[in-house]
Amino acid sequence: MTTEINGTALAVFIFFFALVTVLGFIAARWRKPATLAHIDEWGLGGRSFGTWITWFLVGGDFYTAYTVIAVPALVYAVGAYGFFALPYTIVVYPFVFMVMPVLWKRARDNGYVTAGDVVHGQYGSRGLELAVAVTGVLATMPYIALQLVGMTVVLKALGLHGELPLAIAFIVLAVYTYSSGLRAPALIAFVKDIMIYIVVIVAVAAIPMKLGGYANVFAAADADFQAKGAGNLLLGGNQYVAYASLALGSALAAFMYPHTLTGIFAANSGTTIRKNAVLLPAYTLLLGLLALLGYMAHAAKLTVESPNDVVPALFQSLFPSWFVGFAFAAIAIGALVPAAVMSIGAANLFTRNFWKAYVNPQVTDAGEAKVAKITSLIVKIGALLVILFLPTQFALDLQLLGGIWILQTLPALVFGLFTNWFRAPGLLAGWFVGFFGGTYLVWLQGLKPLIAISLGGAPFTVYIGILALLANIAVAAAVNLVTRSREAALA
Repeated sequence: MTTEINGTALAVFIFFFALVTVLGFIAARWRKPATLAHIDEWGLGGRSFGTWITWFLVGGDFYTAYTVIAVPALVYAVGAYGFFALPYTIVVYPFVFMVMPVLWKRARDNGYVTAGDVVHGQYGSRGLELAVAVTGVLATMPYIALQLVGMTVVLKALGLHGELPLAIAFIVLAVYTYSSGLRAPALIAFVKDIMIYIVVIVAVAAIPMKLGGYANVFAAADADFQAKGAGNLLLGGNQYVAYASLALGSALAAFMYPHTLTGIFAANSGTTIRKNAVLLPAYTLLLGLLALLGYMAHAAKLTVESPNDVVPALFQSLFPSWFVGFAFAAIAIGALVPAAVMSIGAANLFTRNFWKAYVNPQVTDAGEAKVAKITSLIVKIGALLVILFLPTQFALDLQLLGGIWILQTLPALVFGLFTNWFRAPGLLAGWFVGFFGGTYLVWLQGLKPLIAISLGGAPFTVYIGILALLANIAVAAAVNLVTRSREAALA
């Protein structure tokens, strides 16, 4: 991959980056509310986003810059196994269609801003609320850091080395998010998603033509996998359970994250959410096309230091400089949108479920918004420090844990929407077992998300997040039975 400065590519990149920066500040006046000094307005856009704004916003924070970099990189390295993201982003939308409108209505009717608010309102438990809030923040931090990983790869490809370019980009992000709140990433998402669609459509049409067609692309990838003795075009028999459990676990976890829930809570109706559950699979098609870039890199005979460099190297080797700059700008902007929403989601959790709950219960609406704004800055700085001072692999490992952690909030958040049978003590005990048990299993596996188990026959590999969730639910149900039995005995 070329890492020298290309003047044309850099100029195009700077132009589009400047464009979204201007849009970020304009967003404070877009659909301008009476005041931004309210967490509903700053952190949720006034709960007023319609179908198309929600589509771009949720798509923008669900399909991130790191997705654009990491999915093709995984397919490049291991082949078919890397396509687990496709069924995951198909399975998730029926879940969204059925569950999220109910959750949105609960939040809207009661003025809830976060998952912690919903849990406290349902169960009246500060302990369970705090567990959900802390889990959300912990799971989000490495996710924000990974957006920086995606941006770092692009900046390196442009020839911008060192820490300063990355720091400048996120200082700009921090300033316009502070001033405009959720409206900034919502407006920028329009530009980002259109650019990504253009890049992917051009790539999947033009690159195979340059490489001799898709038959040659698949043949070259297959030959490389066989030569190195790792990876394949089709799943092996011992990969089916791992593939399926990763897809299912990732789907269930996806809309438990603070940033995806923020996009849901910002919608103006349950109907808007249902429409998005129907429309958002268009991004799954985009993801599938992106994944194919991993195979195309084999046909292009690229030499890269890291699989994460595959996409930038592919564009540099096959496209003119102006389009390289456009593509890199799309990827970098794709880091800004989700990073902004993630920092807002984490800030909302801290403000509502820690500051207001424990520090200042009488905080005013304006005070609440101010705390959220300051916290969003701190969250971005924390993520930046992770990238600057810790090895990138550490952030990647934490993200693997993040998916398992956030999955453990599902019983507390979702079950109460449909039944009053569960009690807070059981759900808190279940969360404890799932959270710490899942963390321990990942630690035993060397910070890998899969574990081999045997049920009397040949061992098979399964996603630890699913095992932890099953243990979570089992413990919650058992403790709940005991709790309810005691209540009945005392009645």
